[in-house]
Amino acid sequence: MLEERVTDERWQAIIHNDVSYDDQFFYAVKTTKIFCRPSCKSKPPKRENVRVFQNASQALREEFRPCKRCKPTGERLPDREWVAQITQYIDSHYNEKLTLEHLADMCHGSPFHLQRTFKRLMDMTPVEYIQKKRIERARELLAHSNNQIADVAQLVGMPNTPYFITLFKKMTGKTPSEYRQLNVKQQTT
Repeated sequence: MLEERVTDERWQAIIHNDVSYDDQFFYAVKTTKIFCRPSCKSKPPKRENVRVFQNASQALREEFRPCKRCKPTGERLPDREWVAQITQYIDSHYNEKLTLEHLADMCHGSPFHLQRTFKRLMDMTPVEYIQKKRIERARELLAHSNNQIADVAQLVGMPNTPYFITLFKKMTGKTPSEYRQLNVKQQTT
């Protein structure tokens, strides 16, 4: 059996970052698809999202990626893979509150390293990528729904409607209302 139970003893080792368990098991987090050593200093996951493996190769076979912080395979995850992992997370969670600290915790790195590496590989910061994703989704909603502007802002993770309108205009050259009107005219002609 590849996966083992998360016993109370193992759970305690995980939440207390107990280095004495490092050679005994590895744990993976289903929601992030990352696996770690028990001593990893990353934010503790929810227990129900944890899977336990006897060794790193079992976790790799199950398509979990090694943590960038604790390096459970002894090797560093290549920056491109790490940034791809972060963009996948953003693509799936753009409508939630996302901060640099939260992303760094989720992807097991430091905020400083995340910011620098993301910018180098993507030519934009993580915040700019989140904004781009939110505005792309807002454009879809404005073009294909009758939702109020405030509702669209909320749906894309921007509860501050005036800020949403300002950012939308800055990124598209039009207010959300102007964008919707232009789209309606294009669809009727």
